[in-house]
Amino acid sequence: MPLLTVTRRITFSAAHRVHNPALSDAENTRLFGKCNHPNWHGHNYVLEVSVSGEPDSATGYVIDLGLVKRIVESEFVQRVDHKNLNLDVPFLSGTNPTCENIILACWRVLEPALRPSRLSRLRLWETENNYVEYEGR
Repeated sequence: MPLLTVTRRITFSAAHRVHNPALSDAENTRLFGKCNHPNWHGHNYVLEVSVSGEPDSATGYVIDLGLVKRIVESEFVQRVDHKNLNLDVPFLSGTNPTCENIILACWRVLEPALRPSRLSRLRLWETENNYVEYEGR
């Protein structure tokens, strides 16, 4: 059987401040620019969740994308949507909420929730021009 990858696109909005408390205010400003604004800033994120596998002989699906949507919304989106990622999200506590760190935390939440299907890639768009991708390695 062929190995296929299917992807579900899901959106959420959240605020954050990219800040390392071990650095001075000047160093944080130099490194993170407007993303270090002390009163936060927000994004309309786009999350792409990809699952790989062989199509089921009865359904033809690798996985029902409606099921992927329900899992992602209940396990991840409801916990981050319209939240402050620095203050309101326990699984990001103590983490500088860069797009890179957000996607790693997302993987840790979604990978076990999607089993036995195989989560193969996450892509998180922070802006229309910037995204980070992770394949679980």
